[in-house]
Amino acid sequence: MATTETQILDEVIASSRRRIMTMGGTALAGLLLGSAAKAEAQAQAGFTDNDYLNFALNLEYLEAEYYTLATTGKTLAQAGIGVGPGTTATGGGTVTVKPTGAASCKVPFAMPNVASYASELATEEQKHVTYLRGVLGGATVAEPDIDLFNSFNAAAAAAGIGPAFDPFADDVAFLLGSYIFEDVGVTAYHSLASFVTSASNRSAVPGILAVEAYHAGLVRTVLWGLDRATPAAGIAATATKITDLRTKLDGTNNDDVGLQTVQVGLNTGGANFTASTILNAGTEAIIFSRVPDRVIAIVYGNSNRVGGGFYPSRMNGLIR
Repeated sequence: MATTETQILDEVIASSRRRIMTMGGTALAGLLLGSAAKAEAQAQAGFTDNDYLNFALNLEYLEAEYYTLATTGKTLAQAGIGVGPGTTATGGGTVTVKPTGAASCKVPFAMPNVASYASELATEEQKHVTYLRGVLGGATVAEPDIDLFNSFNAAAAAAGIGPAFDPFADDVAFLLGSYIFEDVGVTAYHSLASFVTSASNRSAVPGILAVEAYHAGLVRTVLWGLDRATPAAGIAATATKITDLRTKLDGTNNDDVGLQTVQVGLNTGGANFTASTILNAGTEAIIFSRVPDRVIAIVYGNSNRVGGGFYPSRMNGLIR
């Protein structure tokens, strides 16, 4: 990528981070403990903290597999990261990848900044897997069967992008694949932050939520910047098709924001200013919350709870 485009992306990222840092603690408290989240927590009665953490672990297995394959051409097991039941390091499910094998999933990154971001994401998602497995100990569920080939093709067709989609093909494809996961992870952890009960988990889950929000914001920022630099590529339009599919699958049809440019007033005498939609949130600038049922409908690609999409044999654990 040309140096000027790299500079554009860096400026966009820096500007977005400065804007995020202006948010106060009150807004964050509302994010985690709002009345809507409390109501959702009541609907999830009957599950334990371990159930919720295993649900989170299923999501982390998926993200970690994706990023590890993209950056190293290896699965978690091949990279030596435990995916088995309990404290056992072996015994995970089958990871379906491109017919040419795991090594061919390593993305031929052409943009050094995207390659660096990918490496950071891979490392952090691997740490989430290791951390949750450590907390759960003997209650840890094994990695379920994960499909990172047929799932993307089916999602692309359902979203109206095309009959097939290879997220490992290049930098932009990789970012669009990331876009599918990261926003969902943020909304999932928002709900889990209200469900868990122990003091340690009520501290750790929001901590992971914050990291996932960093990831989602990074991916959305880079995609938006690339779209602005190369508008003819239709990158933001493709991302918004993914957004629309998520809102359709989770049954709400209105709880997700695509990538676009909007005009907003800033209480400056009626003047309008161009703004991005890096933040995926409601009108109050509070992150959406998705209960596990809605998350599962997205990652399965259906609401039938019989498996499919990224989890062809369903997740492992009681919440699946």
